[in-house]
Amino acid sequence: MTRWFADVALGARLALGGGREGLLRTGLTAVGVALGVAVLLLSVSVPAMLGARAARTDARDDLPWGSEAPARTEHTVLSLPADDSFRGRALRVRYVLPEGADPVLPPGVKAFPPAGSMLVSPALKRLLESPDGALLRQRYPAPIAGTIGEPGLAGPRELALYQVRTDLREEQSRVLRLGSYGSHSPSDGLNPFLLLLVVVIFVVLLMPVAMFVAAATRFGGEQRDRRLAAVRLAGADSGMARRIAAGEAVVSAAGGVLLGAVFFLLGRQLIERFEVARLSVFATDVRPSPGLALLIVVAVPLAALAMTLLAMRRVVVEPLGVVRRATARTKPRLWWRVLLPVGGLALLYPLIGTRGAEFNPWQAVGGVVLLLLGVATLLPWMFDRLVGPLAGAGTLAWQLAVRRLQLSGGSSVRAVNAIAVAAAGTIALQMLFSAAQAEYTKPTGQDLSRAQAMTVVADSQLGPVRDAADVDARLRAARGVTGVSTYRRGVATTATKDVNGDPAIVEALVADCAVLRELATLPSCADGDTFALTPGLAGQTVEINDRPFLVPASTRAVTARPDPWGDRHVGLLFTPSAAPPVPPEATYVSFARLDPADPDASEHLRTAAAAISPTMDVSLLTQQETDTTFAGIRRGLYAGATVTLLLVGLSLLVGTLEQLRERRRTLAALVAFGTRRTTLGWSILWQTAVPVALGLLLATALGLSLGTVLLRIVAVPVRPDWTSVGSVAAISAGVVLLVTTASLPALWRLMRPDGLRFE
Repeated sequence: MTRWFADVALGARLALGGGREGLLRTGLTAVGVALGVAVLLLSVSVPAMLGARAARTDARDDLPWGSEAPARTEHTVLSLPADDSFRGRALRVRYVLPEGADPVLPPGVKAFPPAGSMLVSPALKRLLESPDGALLRQRYPAPIAGTIGEPGLAGPRELALYQVRTDLREEQSRVLRLGSYGSHSPSDGLNPFLLLLVVVIFVVLLMPVAMFVAAATRFGGEQRDRRLAAVRLAGADSGMARRIAAGEAVVSAAGGVLLGAVFFLLGRQLIERFEVARLSVFATDVRPSPGLALLIVVAVPLAALAMTLLAMRRVVVEPLGVVRRATARTKPRLWWRVLLPVGGLALLYPLIGTRGAEFNPWQAVGGVVLLLLGVATLLPWMFDRLVGPLAGAGTLAWQLAVRRLQLSGGSSVRAVNAIAVAAAGTIALQMLFSAAQAEYTKPTGQDLSRAQAMTVVADSQLGPVRDAADVDARLRAARGVTGVSTYRRGVATTATKDVNGDPAIVEALVADCAVLRELATLPSCADGDTFALTPGLAGQTVEINDRPFLVPASTRAVTARPDPWGDRHVGLLFTPSAAPPVPPEATYVSFARLDPADPDASEHLRTAAAAISPTMDVSLLTQQETDTTFAGIRRGLYAGATVTLLLVGLSLLVGTLEQLRERRRTLAALVAFGTRRTTLGWSILWQTAVPVALGLLLATALGLSLGTVLLRIVAVPVRPDWTSVGSVAAISAGVVLLVTTASLPALWRLMRPDGLRFE
């Protein structure tokens, strides 16, 4: 045992003191492992990030969930939620009025600002003070008295403000009295379909990272094998050589873990500057789970040890600097490689058709992991069978690439494993994602050809509105608004009973004839006319605004027409001269047509609406409506996919640069013998493209298989998503071109005559 530890210690000393080449190789491995470890630490921080974000939003919550409004005291505050948006970014707006000398304060606020001024989030302050926020500044011209602290914000990039208004009254629409801030909003959690989607997303995003870490532990493997041959020349046996290699690998991996922790800590300080898919987090939120972080710290060196010992079985290290591939022992065997995807299918099969009714996340994780591992294990076997027949034909660049792949196929496969696993997972995920999108994205029925925005406002002391014509004119004056149709909305209580035996309540809508034609099919219309969308109302006495009103006997029955929002109205339609009296707080609904040539037309409309009343809601019409939970999962997927794609591309680039560095004397010799640089450049392209193409073939087969199983689990018809297959192929081709382009400067440098020098 003492000898065993001495051999491992010798490997550690060689890793740290093996000259410039040894240090470069150790550093390359450490940096590669560090990048993967940093991403893994970020991944295991996701629960803490989500938990901290939810805790802050719950602590500032000012919307009561079934609780009674408190009585007025020295501590109560009147609050008016008036959320807004600016160029697609949500803006949390709260108008407040303290009712006493010691008001309750929301998190992140030390004191309410003076009347007429506002507290804003740091991100909103930067936006309002920048040229890009000039339009938003018109909407919120109040002076800025301070900023909201971190405890009161969901994230560092959130736009939020508190403004004190002295004209708030408890009886006003949507005004709430608060005795405290904070609540726990009810949540039903994820349904089984979305839970399965989240599980698959995590596995698909993290598997390529694990593949990258495994490949990074073998960076510089050929030089390491040659040095072990020198150690054997000095008298070491094969077992000692393996222990020395293990010690070197563990030291490099351990250094990578430490460096990865440094990368993670440095990246955490910069994370507040970035927003991916509208998600931002504070640096203090990024805290890895201690148990999972410990697992990463232990698993990465063990994985490096296992990868090294497995690789040593595939070579024969002999004295005199000879490294020979052990063909008798390294011919890839198929049977155990097939067991992994078969085992994955066996785990997923019991879930088929259940729609997740008895969903076990760990069973799903195990099945998906084994299927994706099948890509990594089957690719070497497939590579060994298909690369050989490619030799002997084609251009010189092609032959150089194929020959190099035959000699060092292991390193090429390791570099491609991450992208192949990512491709297989992406294809399966896209199939499941398409099914989820069909289920959680529904057509709205809104008609964007008639209007592009809708506003709703209730007349109150916060923004007096004279009539529909007043609202119409003020909205129409906004830049980019080409037309507005406004009607007044009220309710009428009829003598007719509904299904519960209560008096039926219908709408009472007032507008001119042009607007009424947007709501119903009218045979003719003139001021003074009345129309009924509900049969039997003509001549009936109804109650409108708590007053009896006799519906004229001349009221004509008409058929409702879907308005631009897609709603069909029921009740009564009045032209202005036939309308009942205007209620104290009438509601006005407007449909606005926007100039498509003005990208800020909707923002000008929002600014005009805010000038009318802070309670005016502005909604943009859309053709599809997406479930908010599903939309959040989609944003998280985009954020994670961005990080994973960058890491996959980086792994391929580092692998290519490693192979170029090990071949520098060969490249310099080829140039010295007259080989053209363009030929070598094309050989690098083929050397990268061939393994990627083979990996994509295997990834497509297993990805479609996994996607089919996942769709059967949620009982959705199976439709191969060829669009996603084409997208994955296009992205992979782009990665190959980028990697080749990025490696060309190193290739030109290695071709110089001094590359022939040997120390």
